[in-house]
Amino acid sequence: MMRALRFAAVVALVLGLLVFVFQEPIKRAAVTYLSLDYQPEGPPAEGASFDPVDERHQRLDVHLREVVAGLDKPTDVAVVPGDDALLAVAQKGGELLWVEPGGERGVAFTVPALTASEQGLLGIAFHPDFATNGRLFVNYVGDRDGAATVVQELRAPGGDLRGTVEEGPVLLTVEQPYPNHNGGQLLFGPDGMLYVPLGDGGLKNDPFGNGQDASTLLGSILRLDVDAPAPHVPRDNPFVGQDGVHPAIWATGVRNPWRSAFTPDGRLIVADVGQDTWEEVGFARAGANLGWNDHEGRECFPVGAECEQDDSVVPFWTYQHPIGLSITGGVVYRGEAVPALRDRFLVADFVTGRMWAVPVPDRDQPVPDADVLTLGTWDLHPVAFATDRDGEVLVLDFGRGRLFRLES
Repeated sequence: MMRALRFAAVVALVLGLLVFVFQEPIKRAAVTYLSLDYQPEGPPAEGASFDPVDERHQRLDVHLREVVAGLDKPTDVAVVPGDDALLAVAQKGGELLWVEPGGERGVAFTVPALTASEQGLLGIAFHPDFATNGRLFVNYVGDRDGAATVVQELRAPGGDLRGTVEEGPVLLTVEQPYPNHNGGQLLFGPDGMLYVPLGDGGLKNDPFGNGQDASTLLGSILRLDVDAPAPHVPRDNPFVGQDGVHPAIWATGVRNPWRSAFTPDGRLIVADVGQDTWEEVGFARAGANLGWNDHEGRECFPVGAECEQDDSVVPFWTYQHPIGLSITGGVVYRGEAVPALRDRFLVADFVTGRMWAVPVPDRDQPVPDADVLTLGTWDLHPVAFATDRDGEVLVLDFGRGRLFRLES
């Protein structure tokens, strides 16, 4: 009996040591293999559906007209400056495509992207002067002696994305401990700076506390001057010269900012994916703390914890699980086709396919649900929004590889 107990104790000790030694690889593998594929089967349902949850909002009937099909897990889309009939589409596998709606398409460039879980080629942004200087930028997760976010410049001579696109310098690499919560967007602000929203590094609950650790780039929104020499840090970034804070950081406290947009008056709206309960939309400002992981939505995190409310930016709109499970922002509508959407922030849920139009408040005060327009639930996985030259909205569907134009 004693011998059996000793043997069992040794086995337990060995297993415990193995788990301790290999816990991080086990966690990374779990994130990868437990991630959902979001590859729907069967023909798509036409139009939007509405259910009792929508009764808390005003209903608006709109139409999504398909303009591109046959994409492979697209993650981002943008109109090519200087050629308003041409689109650039990023695909998870690393392909940057040029696409003529309803016409030809081709591969402009391929990056060596990792593709486990939420990794991949995740974002594209064109330099404000792309039509003359041919500079564009991509955000992908690649292998840099381990998984890392890579922000890299590409060059299309003459601003021709159909021609030979050349590899440019890497502006930034950030180690990613897990294959989820990478963020991935790139967007130029009205100040000409490149904004880089980065997730907290993944797994769940922000195990390393990156959201509230300003010494790491993870869990932050970065601001870079791509026209300045490396390391491309603008002199007026809010934390330049502060000990223990990375100077590239512009704002902190985000979990997985999945698509942001500037308002016409220059404010940045961030849609941040929640953990267990709340999805949120709020403003980010220079030096701001958006709260994660002290807060989820407007509440302390975890539930029942105590936290300070004064030091963080409170989101102006939230929705609760299971109404949706993963928020996708967002563009401010500037078009003419659907007047009821004017100056509203369009947002969707990646998992459920619900879409809303949220009024943009003057400051951080909460927006009542009664003032939010519901556009219904659609049979798609909206992964990104974009606007065309007329301010009309494009909606990108990850699951079936389609691009739609929103119309009345």
